[in-house]
Amino acid sequence: MGSIALSWMPRGTFHHVGFVVAAIRDVAEDFAQSIDSEWDGEIVYDPHQQVRVTFLRSKAPADPLIELIEPEGDKSPVLSFLKRGGGLHHVCYVVDSLEKQLETCSSRSMVVVRPPLPAVAFGNRRIAWVCTNNKLLIEYLER
Repeated sequence: MGSIALSWMPRGTFHHVGFVVAAIRDVAEDFAQSIDSEWDGEIVYDPHQQVRVTFLRSKAPADPLIELIEPEGDKSPVLSFLKRGGGLHHVCYVVDSLEKQLETCSSRSMVVVRPPLPAVAFGNRRIAWVCTNNKLLIEYLER
């Protein structure tokens, strides 16, 4: 490979891409098949975020996970997104320190939309949400 091709190689902190759906059980199998991935059938309820989530795993180990997110109740932060059609919602990166990452984001005029909170799907490891200047929603997952 030339040096240009190597610049496009993943570096290992891209964890998942999140998609908001109306009902995980109605779409997960078809979604998994369409992207040639595997679904173990496990759905996790997260009362902190008022969502149900599941993950699809690619057959290629280096690929990021695909997260399907279903709102749970009228106060779910993804319900309004679903009402607008759902779909691609966010990207997630693993970081060593949420505090350092959020300081960096704030210094770049990004908006912290949800401060650190535990995430059930990740064994209560903390996550935080940031919206970039170009409206990309990023979830940061603490290592």
